[in-house]
This record gives sequence, C-alpha cells and structure tokens, in this order.
Amino acid sequence: MLRISDISYSIAGRPLLEHATATIPEGHKVGIVGRNGSGKTTLFRLIRGELTLDTGEITLPPRSRIGGVAQEVPSSETSLIDTVLAADTERASLMAEQTQDPTRIADIQTRLADIDAWSAEARAATILRGLGFTPEEQLMPCSAFSGGWRMRVALAAVLFSAPDLLLLDEPTNYLDLEGALWLESYLAKYPHTVLVISHDRGLLNRAVGHILHLEERQLTLYQGGYDTFAQTRASRIAVAQAESKKQEARRAHLQSFVDRFRAKATKARQAQSRLKMLEKMQPITAPAERAFRKFSFPEPEQLSPPIVQMDGAAVGYDGVPVLKRLNLRIDQDDRIALLGRNGEGKSTLSKLLADKLLTLEGRITKSSKLRVGYFAQHQVDELHIDETPLQHLRRMRPEEAPAKLRARLAGFGLGADQAETVVGKLSGGQKARLSLLLATLDAPHMLILDEPTNHLDIESREALVEALTAYSGAVILVSHDMHLLEMTADRLWLVKDGTVTPYDDDLAAYRKMLLAGEAATSKPKPEKPRPKRASRDQILELRSEVRKCEERVEKLNAMRDKLAAKLADPELYESGNTGEIEVWQKKYAEVMNGLDRAEAMWLKALEKLEEAEAQ
Repeated sequence: MLRISDISYSIAGRPLLEHATATIPEGHKVGIVGRNGSGKTTLFRLIRGELTLDTGEITLPPRSRIGGVAQEVPSSETSLIDTVLAADTERASLMAEQTQDPTRIADIQTRLADIDAWSAEARAATILRGLGFTPEEQLMPCSAFSGGWRMRVALAAVLFSAPDLLLLDEPTNYLDLEGALWLESYLAKYPHTVLVISHDRGLLNRAVGHILHLEERQLTLYQGGYDTFAQTRASRIAVAQAESKKQEARRAHLQSFVDRFRAKATKARQAQSRLKMLEKMQPITAPAERAFRKFSFPEPEQLSPPIVQMDGAAVGYDGVPVLKRLNLRIDQDDRIALLGRNGEGKSTLSKLLADKLLTLEGRITKSSKLRVGYFAQHQVDELHIDETPLQHLRRMRPEEAPAKLRARLAGFGLGADQAETVVGKLSGGQKARLSLLLATLDAPHMLILDEPTNHLDIESREALVEALTAYSGAVILVSHDMHLLEMTADRLWLVKDGTVTPYDDDLAAYRKMLLAGEAATSKPKPEKPRPKRASRDQILELRSEVRKCEERVEKLNAMRDKLAAKLADPELYESGNTGEIEVWQKKYAEVMNGLDRAEAMWLKALEKLEEAEAQ
C-alpha cells in the first residue's frame, strides 16, 4: 500500500502540494490527472525519494521496488532483447554468478525457478513485440534505433522488471495506436500497483480503475476511469456552486440586517449577533472549472470532388517503394484515420499527400487550387527556439498588423504572454499549438495531422476534436489517441503489406483484432509460391549492401551529432545572426530527413538478407 500522508512541497517559494493526503491500495491501477505544471511529475519524484518533502511522509511496504522509464534511454551495442533481460537485475546476477559450492548452486537454481527465469526471454520478446519490434529487430543493437524507438526499449525494460510500484509518465507519447492499445491491455493485467500520468483518455478509461486528481495543491482519489471521474467532478462542482450561491444569499441577508440596524439601539444586540455569524461563516468556494481553450481553424473555400485521386501510385525513398498499388480517392468532406503498425508506411503516405515525396510510378491527381496543411511532431522540434510565436507569424505574414497576428495566436490558446516568449521557453503543448497554427494558416483544403496530440492535455485534445468537427476541409489523421480517432474519423484506411486499403470495420473491432493477434484482413491470404534458393554470390552481395547502408547511417548519425552540438552552442545565438542560425537549422533538418531514409533502406536491406539466408 502506498500512503501519502499530509505532504507539502514548494519550488522557489511556490507551493505545489499543501498537506495533501492519499492512500493507494496494493494492486490498484491509478491514473494521475491535473493541469500541466500542477506538480504531477514532481509527485513521482517525491515518491521515488529524489526530492525532499517540506512536511509529511510517503511510505511503502518494506523492500518494495519502485520502477519507471529511465531518462537515459539505452543506446549501446547491446541487442534489444538483452537490454530488456538485463532489467531484471536479480536474474542477471544469478545467471552470471560463478561458484563451485553445490549448496549455492542448488540455491541459485531454486531461486531461478521461483522467479520463472527460464521463460524470461519469451516474456521479454512478447513485451518488445507488443511495443512494435519484430523478432529480427529484437536482435539488433539499441544504437541502430532513433530516440523515440529507444524510449520504447526503456519502457519494455521497466515492464519486464515488474516493479511492485510502476510509475509511468506519458508512456504513450512514443507509441503508435497499436502499441498504445497493447500497453492498455498489459497495464490492466499488471499484477502490481501502477501510477500513470497520462492525457490519453482511452488509456485512462480502459487501463486504470481509479483517478488521482491533483488540483489546488490537493490530492483527491476518485473511483472509476476518466469518464466516471469527469462526471463525478462535474456533479461536485455543480453542488458546490449551488451551495456557494445559497451561502452568498444568506451572507447578503445578514449583512443587510447589520447595515440597517447597527445604529438603532433596540436592534443593536441582534445586529451584533448577526455580525458574529458572518465572521464565523466559512466561505464555500466551488472548484474552478478549467477554461476550455479552443482552436480556431480558418475555413477554406469548397473545391470540386475529388481533391486527390491516386491510380496505381507508388511512393518510397531513393527509388525504393514503400507503398505500391495505391488506388485511393479523397474528397473535401473526408475524415480519414490511417491504421497500421509503425514502419508500415503511414508517415510515408502522409508525406506523399503533403507534396514532400513524389510518386515513383502510377499517377496522383490533385485539384489545381488544393492547399494542404501538414503537422508532424518533427516540425514542432524544428521551430526557431530563439524566436517568439509572434516573430514566427510575422515572417509568414509580414503585411498583417500586429493586432491581427496576436488575434491568430489567441485563437490557438497562445495569449499575450506566450506571444512574446521565445519558443525555447514554451511548454510542449504551447509549441504544438504554434505548429498547428502555422500548419493551418493558409486555410488548407486538406489537413494532415501526424500524432497531433503529443504534449496536449485532455482539455486541449477535446478542443482539437471540436475544431476538427467544425472544420470544412478533409482531415488525414495518424494518432495513437483512440478517443480522438473515434470522435473525428468516419473512414479508416489500413496501411499494411506495402499498400493501403479501406478498413470496413470500426475501431472497436480493430482494437479487438489487434489484442487477439488476428490477421488484419478477413480474407485468407493466398499461399505464396516458394521463392527460389538464393545463391552464395547473391547473399554476399546483399551482405555488402547491408554494410554500405549501415555505414551511411553511421555517417549521418555523426553529422547529426555535430550539427546538434553546433545548434546547442550559445555563441551561435549571441551573434544575433538569424540568417546563420536558419542555415544550421536547415542543415540539421536535411540530415534528419536523410537519416530517416537511410534507416529505412538499411532495414529493407536487412530484410532481404534475412529472407535470402533463411532459404
């Protein structure tokens, strides 16, 4: 049982927690919610003992193990599977112990059996698979993967270690929809206590049984998932508001009597009595409802359908197709969600629609007046960190008056203070809002959103749902947020096996299919003809290609590190030369795009080699 008893904690004189108390029974799954900046992550650090409480105490049963995703993500040459296995330190220590003592050997074997050590590799592989890693990728070194994928490895490691208290802070931010749904199911069945900070409404409804709300420096535990919490809290607010109004009417009545009769001798005693009553009345304050921060998408003019038509199109990188046989149509009133595991080609299709990639074969026809807005997480990272949101807008709309630019920012929840704050000091959610504003500035007829909810809180996600519902353009969505997809999308496309096809069932059926491990199509696949056996020369050639791809990735990684170091150098920004800064930022973006393509080619080459060697 986790006991949080009368704790207080302040940062630079600002109290985050004041005499807060909560009790979490063993085995409970609890979602932690609250405003950004209210202290949720700080609460985790207090539980782990990384910070010292001002008052109160936090207690756990003796010898309880606390686990969370490490801030330092694995990047060594150790394989993914071995990295995860090493997270169970007791098993790793026992397996590595060398002894000739028969008694000690017997003790080791008994303990290994007790902790189910012999099934460890299968359990680790299952977790990695659930988070999106193929069996082949599990044998690759951590250094072969980008930061987001290595975060998944870190998550897999802590899940495998199975601590008594599992602390997860926004775990779905690095996952696709398929990984997020798997994690929901895994957490729901996790045998120990879980505390998870999340803005993912689906996870908070399906994976947890309680909500711990951090508000006004206090902790309140609610039973049920997020929807139940929201309804219960809304009822509490309504009751408190009604009681507050009653009390205000009573106070006004008493004050009126005091004011009228304080000076009259015959009524002085009654007036004094009512004055004491007023002094003793404790004000009833209703919880403040959070302001609903809207998005204001500009409305495009209507175009004749279809706005996009693909006939036998193929798209990929460096002449190598990732998606083929694309026969798709998009109209301006479409709301389409792209489904499919990470790496199948969802982002590649998005880039084709956004004119960031050209077709390799076939034809794609677009309306001559079509304007496309494109939002992806990497664009948030490419904002000019030394410029304010106002400066970003001024560059794109130099002819507009400052008042209109500020109004545009306000329409995306960026007030006067944020408008004049450099991007580097904005929160992740504020940066995402700015990027969404820039993506929709030209009133696009088609809006492509690739993981738009990362760093957005629940209220902002609801505002995004409302804005997309009112928006009169086409929407193409890639998101791990099931709630956003359910509320927004009316068509589903499945990206799988190198092509894109309509998915005729609904999201609930897709979730059920994923969790059951069923095939992605209802029709049985025709049996593939057995490939011809690869010759030794072909295998040697493929191995050479893999080495070349690996070397290219290493060179691009080195270039990326040098450019990152340059962009992190304070002297670059002290010079005030914005032109030079933009040049370095552009170089960094080009290298990152090249790295994405190189990694895709490397994985493709590895697949071909593995297929040839397996023949």
